[in-house]
Amino acid sequence: MSIPGPDEIRALHEKYAPTAEAFALVHTHCEIVWSIARRLLSAPRLRHLDADLVRAGCLLHDIGVYRLYDADGRLDHARYIRHGLLGHEILEQEGFPEPLRRFCSHHTGVGLTRHDVLSQGLPLPPADYLAVTEEERLVMYADKFHTKSRPSAFLTADDYAAHVRRFGEDKVTAFQALRAEFGDPELSGAVPCGDTGRAAGVLGRSE
Repeated sequence: MSIPGPDEIRALHEKYAPTAEAFALVHTHCEIVWSIARRLLSAPRLRHLDADLVRAGCLLHDIGVYRLYDADGRLDHARYIRHGLLGHEILEQEGFPEPLRRFCSHHTGVGLTRHDVLSQGLPLPPADYLAVTEEERLVMYADKFHTKSRPSAFLTADDYAAHVRRFGEDKVTAFQALRAEFGDPELSGAVPCGDTGRAAGVLGRSE
């Protein structure tokens, strides 16, 4: 499988981003998620993972967010849960293989089940949207430590556990399993390579 590099993925973000502001928000977040994942990959027990695949997954996972902006540049928060499927569709249209498309559709929260979709009335086709491979789980996990909410911010593991508890204790358990598998990332200085100044302006605060 051919894995796209950072420049190819950046060009894809530029193609679909409706505004420069949207590009800065989404692409920078994806770069930060990769920075976090890369730090986790340095652990000896994780060095068998495909780092190039993890990098591509991190940089692509939120590309579907661009399709939730309206003509006035406003983000449709009510339908945000669909951003993963929308990203999956973008990558399918671009000819990317299923293993790459899954990083979009299978990273939301700590995994969405068919029961979640039906019981919560989510605007998604009823199915399981769970990270399965180690690379998928790592991308999903790294994503939990940075939010695009304004102001953008880092989250600690305890912050995210408190956040996800409102969706049920089973989600806390799932997150703690990821935490045990991958460890707590070092968030200090976790910014895109070579872009420290811009990222610091976008991030706002660090926790």
